[in-house]
Amino acid sequence: MTLRALCLALSALLLAGCAEQGLQIDRTHVSRNQDSRIQYIIIHYTSESLPGSLRVLTRGEVSAHYLIGDQPPTIYQLVDENRRAWHAGQSEWQGRTWLNSTSIGIELVNPGYRETPSGKIWYPYPDGQIDALIALLKDISKRQGITPDHILGHSDIAPQRKVDPGPLFPWKKLADAGLIPWPKPGEIARRLGELNGQLPAPGWFQQQLARHGYAVPLNGVLDDETRNVIAAFQMRFRPDRFDGEPDLETAALLLAVPTS
Repeated sequence: MTLRALCLALSALLLAGCAEQGLQIDRTHVSRNQDSRIQYIIIHYTSESLPGSLRVLTRGEVSAHYLIGDQPPTIYQLVDENRRAWHAGQSEWQGRTWLNSTSIGIELVNPGYRETPSGKIWYPYPDGQIDALIALLKDISKRQGITPDHILGHSDIAPQRKVDPGPLFPWKKLADAGLIPWPKPGEIARRLGELNGQLPAPGWFQQQLARHGYAVPLNGVLDDETRNVIAAFQMRFRPDRFDGEPDLETAALLLAVPTS
């Protein structure tokens, strides 16, 4: 046997020994400076039936960690929470971008809306489906340490291109369950009094929306991008009118909704 062949044989034996013994890692020293990689939960609707939703989310180019059916409200886990799902797309909240890597996506089986000559007709969510969602949100939030201001809709993190979960999604029920921030009773009226009938300038609305976490232009101009962000905020906290127009009630809401 040549010297080269002998060296190769010895190397193979050493590698085989390592493989048999397994990789040895000392895990007795744990850093205190850590938290979950999961920082956000993003809520969507599928715009599909249950069979269509399962097909798209398991065989298509998009995915989500969980899917909740409508009737019955079965909870399906499609992606392990420790792995990334492709549900958020181009997104931003509190200056953090591309939230797929730091979020859990939950899809609700819901048609979304249909177009009619008089405008969009939105579809409601069954009570049982929302009850299942609330139970799931409580479970994930407890395990992953998700704070209330980090439970969001797709329209919050992508207001220029998304409207789900839509104006009929019952955010107030989530607030009543202690999952998201909501104005205290009487706070909106108090804030309206502070405004004293004076509508703030567009730049003020932009600054307040940015303070809440929205990605919004800060140019002092009431442009289409700013209107889209205003509409996303209104859809969440004042769903009976989400026209994107800055008004006194929206200004009061921006002051009344708690932020972290």
